[in-house]
Amino acid sequence: MNVLVFDVWADYGHFKKIYTTTSPLTYDIMPKTSIYGLLGAMLGFGRDEYLRHLNGKTTNIALRILNPIKKTYFGLNLINTKGNYFIPIKKKGHEPRTQIRFELLKNPKYRLYINIKDDKLHNKLKNLLEEHKTVFTPYLGLSELIANFKFIGEFEAVNQKIDDFVEIHSVVRRDYIKEISFDFEKEYRFEKIPNDINEERITTEYIDIFYERSGNPIKCKLDEYWEITNLNENITFT
Repeated sequence: MNVLVFDVWADYGHFKKIYTTTSPLTYDIMPKTSIYGLLGAMLGFGRDEYLRHLNGKTTNIALRILNPIKKTYFGLNLINTKGNYFIPIKKKGHEPRTQIRFELLKNPKYRLYINIKDDKLHNKLKNLLEEHKTVFTPYLGLSELIANFKFIGEFEAVNQKIDDFVEIHSVVRRDYIKEISFDFEKEYRFEKIPNDINEERITTEYIDIFYERSGNPIKCKLDEYWEITNLNENITFT
């Protein structure tokens, strides 16, 4: 299997946890559902069409944390729609804007490993990455949080099966892990995140993701993993 590898980063990122409303919190990493949107923007698909082409059946995705997970809070001014009033002007008893505190990721940076089964789309994405071009502007969660990216290359990922501990550089589904060798100087975390979504934009799968806060590899036993020899990296697709 050939994978396209590129790094993506921004000054800030926000991937809203579904259960937070008035004080939005963010996931530590970019969920796969958000990665579909990022790839759709790069390839030029509209909001109502990209999930037909990029989904759990058509696209293999792995993610590695490159910068330590850090968070901060910002007060963002939103249009005050209380009372079904959507025009941002002041009137009696109604302020034009309301300030909401958002939790944001600070200096998020990830490495993405992408395999699109449609060769035409796979090659289109490769050409765009090589030329550092996108059709629509990429961002990390919110349109104000514009992202940059760097193409690392296209590499062969070789499926490996071994009944021993191996270092995995990507985040790992918790249900894939058979055993972990912990390093108590590292900070391990797991989080339940959305992992797939249908064309009606309804989340169809949630999974527990296991990772190390600073992006250090996880030493564990798995049924299988994918080795990228040229990068000396081992990954699992979510």
